[in-house]
Amino acid sequence: MVEYAHGSPTVHVAAPDANAPEFNHPANDVNRPDPHNPTDDQDGDSSVSDCESIVSADHSGTSAAPPLPFTGAGLMELEEGDKAHRFIKERFVSRLGALREQVTVATIHRSCSSSVAARSRAQAFQVYSGAVQKKGGGDTANVRYAWYPASKEEVAKIFSYGFGYSGKPENSGLYGRGVYFAPDNHPLESVESAPVDEDGLRHLLLCQVILGKSELIGFGSEQSHPSSEQYDSGVDDLSSPKRYIVWNTHINTHMLPEYVISFRAPCCSRGLLRTSGKSRKPTSPWMPFRVLISELSKILPPSDINSMSKYYKDHKEGKIPRHVLVRKVRQIAGDGLLTRIIKSSRTKQFGA
Repeated sequence: MVEYAHGSPTVHVAAPDANAPEFNHPANDVNRPDPHNPTDDQDGDSSVSDCESIVSADHSGTSAAPPLPFTGAGLMELEEGDKAHRFIKERFVSRLGALREQVTVATIHRSCSSSVAARSRAQAFQVYSGAVQKKGGGDTANVRYAWYPASKEEVAKIFSYGFGYSGKPENSGLYGRGVYFAPDNHPLESVESAPVDEDGLRHLLLCQVILGKSELIGFGSEQSHPSSEQYDSGVDDLSSPKRYIVWNTHINTHMLPEYVISFRAPCCSRGLLRTSGKSRKPTSPWMPFRVLISELSKILPPSDINSMSKYYKDHKEGKIPRHVLVRKVRQIAGDGLLTRIIKSSRTKQFGA
């Protein structure tokens, strides 16, 4: 239900899911996050990444100039003493594992839903939430909080016009064509993907997403909509998802941005976690991009290697996120060749 206060809607939603015993269990009934209930199931991330740090966190003690506000996007900055500010900040930082000491939260903004279009999107979200609940025959529509990385320009566009105008490239070649979110209890994927703006800040949107009944989507899927009427969304893992996939067919009906958190962090979140903890054997085939390109140069023509090197350089400079680099390399080299080279390298390195 949408309630209006001083002309702007207040949408009652599900609190960020602290510890869902099963992924497909319905979310709690919609209400605002409880700042006095910061319980969490802190997840450490032991995965390995080849991301190289291109932005260093400033630990000199010198306070940076405050970032410019998001103009024309219907966003209001929360004061540090605000309960929602404290809740979101503590919850976000507490789930970053070893990276938490190197992340500095600069600002948190909240949507005011002040425009007619924003109010309409909020109402549409409630209507579809009710429709998914009715279709599934459950107590709720499985509404969850989730993170979405965006540039500063994208933040303004999304809150002004909706996700359909975000300019985000399609995610074809990973887990289907849709909008990818990271669960509330696992922001690291989004932290790593968030581009850096001219002030050295990264931005994550904290959104509500209607998951309904989720289906498992395999890596490399070309799916762009639910496989049948019984499903509403996709996940990369049914028991412990790190990605929610909201299909393009559900843009602006199944996701509702509410907050944006702006922060400073090193680029290499996973790499930091790897080096800060005990060295361990990777759980999946992996090798650094530099080494991979070097190995591919022995097989592929120079034009292909030059293209890969350009995409890798763009990634290091923060011009493209990692998933775009991966997609481009897969398109050029092909999955069969990549798999052979990576597995061969892993066998040499670990004796597997």
